[in-house]
Amino acid sequence: MGTDDLTWLDATAQAALVRAGEVPPTELVEAAIARVAALNPALNAVIYDRSEKARTEAADPALSDGPFRGVPFLLKDCVAHSAGDPYHCGMQVLKDAGWVEPDDTWLVERFRAAGFVIIGKTNLPELATSVTTEPLAYGATHNPWSLDHSPGGSSGGAGAAVASGMVAVAHGNDMGGSIRFPASMCGAVGLKPSRARSTLGPDFGEYWAMTTHEGVLTRSVRDTAAVLDAIAGPGVGDPYIAPAPVRPFAEEVGVHPGKLRIGFRSDPADDRGDSHPDAVAAVRATVELLEQLGHTVEQADIPALDDPRFGEGIASMLPVFVARELDRWSERLGREIAPSELDPWNRMQVEVGRTITGSAYVQGVETAQAFARGVAQWWADGHDVLVTPMVATETPRLGELGPEAPLDTALPRLMTITAFSMPFNITGQPAISLPLHWGNDGMPVGVQLVAAYGREDLLLRVASQLETARPWADRRPPTSA
Repeated sequence: MGTDDLTWLDATAQAALVRAGEVPPTELVEAAIARVAALNPALNAVIYDRSEKARTEAADPALSDGPFRGVPFLLKDCVAHSAGDPYHCGMQVLKDAGWVEPDDTWLVERFRAAGFVIIGKTNLPELATSVTTEPLAYGATHNPWSLDHSPGGSSGGAGAAVASGMVAVAHGNDMGGSIRFPASMCGAVGLKPSRARSTLGPDFGEYWAMTTHEGVLTRSVRDTAAVLDAIAGPGVGDPYIAPAPVRPFAEEVGVHPGKLRIGFRSDPADDRGDSHPDAVAAVRATVELLEQLGHTVEQADIPALDDPRFGEGIASMLPVFVARELDRWSERLGREIAPSELDPWNRMQVEVGRTITGSAYVQGVETAQAFARGVAQWWADGHDVLVTPMVATETPRLGELGPEAPLDTALPRLMTITAFSMPFNITGQPAISLPLHWGNDGMPVGVQLVAAYGREDLLLRVASQLETARPWADRRPPTSA
């Protein structure tokens, strides 16, 4: 089979070719390496070339016979790390130090056990703290739909790579929308699983309190489901365990979800402004489609989502997380890293974090947990799925929200962008961004679906129903393989 024929196959289809003996893993990997080489000069999505190791692993008879044997894969350079490879988290100081991790995290072990072959690592903003991927250490990643625009963040390198056809699936993590933002802005599928669906071990039991979720970006719902099967489950000693699925997540794809009670909202809380017309149109079109599919859909009244305590809790937590990152890496490097060695945004976060007392931090966690209980009650009252914009604004141009952008203009827009994402990092509920709409400017506009905690099964059924009714597989960005 020619390499051109492999480009737009999803990971499930690629793996099927390997199992059937029609394509060896080495051919899949070589084709992906070639696509990265051709596209990366324009996109800057991949910051570490692992091709020589990947070639050796793909040719090894001991390559895992997992469900994705031989499928090329990209790893985000944050939280999860691979043995013997650079690990910089978007930080210039780690890049300068040539930091290499000696071990795989448990999640990477699971990716390898699934048969994935890691061909490189993707770009992200410094310390994964931004909604755009413009680290000073590695430079900006460009959106394949428009090179002047951001691909989102913090998994922006992954989003650009998947959307452009470099690979069919790439790792991402989501602390406030970092899988879902790039999925929305690049036109991919991005699931933030339920809290504790997979492990953060052995390095962490939880990371940045309750906010961090690991997952992938893909081009098909079935890939998202099958990868979730491959990485799901607790690690030894994990502090939380998500409820086990009734059956494999992959078996939920194509299953009729029944008639569901679905709510929607298009605008964030009053103090965050109105959603962009393209975001409103995306929700409206999705609502109409869900009604045509037989679901009961109504405007959602969830006052808890507008609770101002949400912002208060985050304001007491995020700066402390960043301050702890600086302390952790100072300990690991064996020297004190000065705040001035970070980009301006993270430097400010550290300075604020140093002023927050332990009591104030705990109060922030308690406030966030109270907010989560209030929001989750809407699902407990009998609703099934909430539909919202993924991003309430238009896709930002590079530079508008970068690390050196003026904070007085960047912060209000940042609050609007995260209005529909961060709440569900706090609640721990599964949320997925689907590429169901394109704006008048030709840019993708993701739509978010949120289910009750532990209900990825329901979310995947509805997502696959929408994918069948309004397919996106034939859409290609201008910069693509």
